[in-house]
Amino acid sequence: MARSQAEPADGPIGFASVNALGQNGTTGGAAGPTVTVTTASDLERYAGMNTPYTIQVAGRLTVDDMITVVANKTIAGVGTNAEISGGGLQLGSTTRPGNNVIVRNLTFTGASDDSVSVTNSAHHVWIDHNDFSGGFDGLLDIKRASDFVTVSWNRFHDHSKTSLVGHSDTFTQDVGHLRVTYHHNFFDGTDQRHPRVRFGDPVHVFNNYYRNNALYGIASTMNAGVLVEGNYFENVAHPSHVGYDKSDPAGWWPATTSS
Repeated sequence: MARSQAEPADGPIGFASVNALGQNGTTGGAAGPTVTVTTASDLERYAGMNTPYTIQVAGRLTVDDMITVVANKTIAGVGTNAEISGGGLQLGSTTRPGNNVIVRNLTFTGASDDSVSVTNSAHHVWIDHNDFSGGFDGLLDIKRASDFVTVSWNRFHDHSKTSLVGHSDTFTQDVGHLRVTYHHNFFDGTDQRHPRVRFGDPVHVFNNYYRNNALYGIASTMNAGVLVEGNYFENVAHPSHVGYDKSDPAGWWPATTSS
C-alpha cells in the first residue's frame, strides 16, 4: 500500500495551526519561490538557505546522513515516486531553527538514523501524507523543546520504534513544550511508539488506525497529558500504556480512550 494520494487540506488541523511564538499557523515556504530538486546535494542546499522555499522532490534521492532543514520551508514530493532513502531530515540545529516547516507527499526508507527529527525547539511543523518505513532509529521523533506540531495522514510500517515525543526521562527542558496533534495516521504493523510521549501536555491523538502492532499502541509517561479519541485498534495486544518500561506514569489520561 502506497502513501495516501488524497489531496492534503489547505492547512493543518491541530497544534500546527495555532497562533503562537510569533507564528500564525504553519505556511512553510509559501512566501518564497518554488524549486525542483533531483539530487541530495540540491535538497541540502535549498533546505539550508535562510530564505523561504518550496522544494519539490522529484524521484528517488539517496541521502548519506541527516539533512538540516531551517525555517520557512516546504519539502514536498512530486507525483507518486518521490523518495528520500538512506538518510533523513532534521528540522533545526542548535544555532539555526527549523520553524514553520511542512514535509509532505514523500516516501522515507532505510534512514541511517531518524527519517524525520523535529528537534532543537523547532515549532510550527506539519508532517502530512508521507510514507515511513525501515529506518535505523525513529521514523518520526519530536523532541528537545519542539512545539506546535501536527502529524496527519501518514503511513508508518515495517519498523519498530515509530514516533517518539520527548527526548528522554531526564530531559526536563521538554516540560511546557511538545504540543503535538496526531490524526488520521495508519500505524501498520509497527511495534511501538505511536506515539510514546514524555512530558508533552497536551498531546492529542485522534482518528488513527492501528493494525498488528506487536508491543503497544500509545504510551503516556513522565507526567505527560495525552488525549486519545476515536482511534481504531485491530490486533493490538496493548492499545495504551500509562507509564512504560522505566518511565514514570503520565499526569493524566482520559477515561474514554478509544473506539
